[in-house]
Amino acid sequence: MITILANINFENGLQLPESINLREVGLRDGLQIERPISTDAKLELLANLAEAGLSRIEATAFVSPRAVPALADAEMVAAELHNWPQVMFSALVPNIRGARRAVDAGIRHLEYVVSAADGHSMANVRCSTEDALRQVGEIVELVHAEAGTCEVIIATAWDCPFDGKVPPERALAVARRAVEEGADRLCLGDTIGTAAPGRVAALLSAVSAQHPEVPLGLHMHNTRGAGLAGVLTALQMGITDIDASVGGLGGCPFAPGASGNIATEELVYMCRDSDIDTGCDLDKLITAARWAQDMVGRTLPSGILRAGDRRHSRELVHANASPEPVLACLGDHYRPQDCVHRPGRRSEI
Repeated sequence: MITILANINFENGLQLPESINLREVGLRDGLQIERPISTDAKLELLANLAEAGLSRIEATAFVSPRAVPALADAEMVAAELHNWPQVMFSALVPNIRGARRAVDAGIRHLEYVVSAADGHSMANVRCSTEDALRQVGEIVELVHAEAGTCEVIIATAWDCPFDGKVPPERALAVARRAVEEGADRLCLGDTIGTAAPGRVAALLSAVSAQHPEVPLGLHMHNTRGAGLAGVLTALQMGITDIDASVGGLGGCPFAPGASGNIATEELVYMCRDSDIDTGCDLDKLITAARWAQDMVGRTLPSGILRAGDRRHSRELVHANASPEPVLACLGDHYRPQDCVHRPGRRSEI
């Protein structure tokens, strides 16, 4: 027999924000470790993401085409971004050369990565953390001259695949130098997905206390399943600038073992059911994730992509119902005509 409990307050006891400032990173972080995808296909994915309501999108990275062939078309992607004036686009740069390329291509919001660990810094950009920090001021000056912004992303803020656990003092030192050199924003990156809520809270709290006037974001990977837990921790601390990647795509090509980011649709689902506004349409995000999955040709790790929104769960077919890697896991719910296509473009995947 079920007993009805009266006079019990079922309100959410968490201290959560009313909204978050979500940045989609699938087109850059998500695709950088994949086989090269055609520019047209990337723009199809971008169109689906914009249609889903994403208003901040990291479009590409101006990195060496030899080192990251998947992003060799950065200028071509940048040339098409004017088609979505409602979206604030940014791009990642590894050094001053990349920053110049980005600015010349019309990008006005740059993300410059500085690894807190020397081991990852050497593998990622072929220089030490100290040498990487020396370029912050020059990049800031370059983009500020074009009325743009520079965000410094502190990679391996918690752990490094080469150096192991990163002392918090190293991340704090990078943050301090970046702000001194004029960085407009900071972001902490859990590059290899090892940080659990306690360590996330401790470092976020320390950086926030050191630079209360500087917007602080969080970039979590879900390598060990703790990504959303870290985000929830940040939200309870008032950190609302959050990165996520459609379908859970992503990983660092220069960090062994680094797998996908938290999935955008999983984050949006968690926020929606916690009364946090993301500005996104979950159904359209799932459609975008299906397109991304079809595009890369493999099953993506997103739980929402497999199970769907709980509101439509009866309509979905379980992902393991067929051995086919992509379309089978979509079941009858998959309809290619739902995807938003750019007029006059044909994808060559």
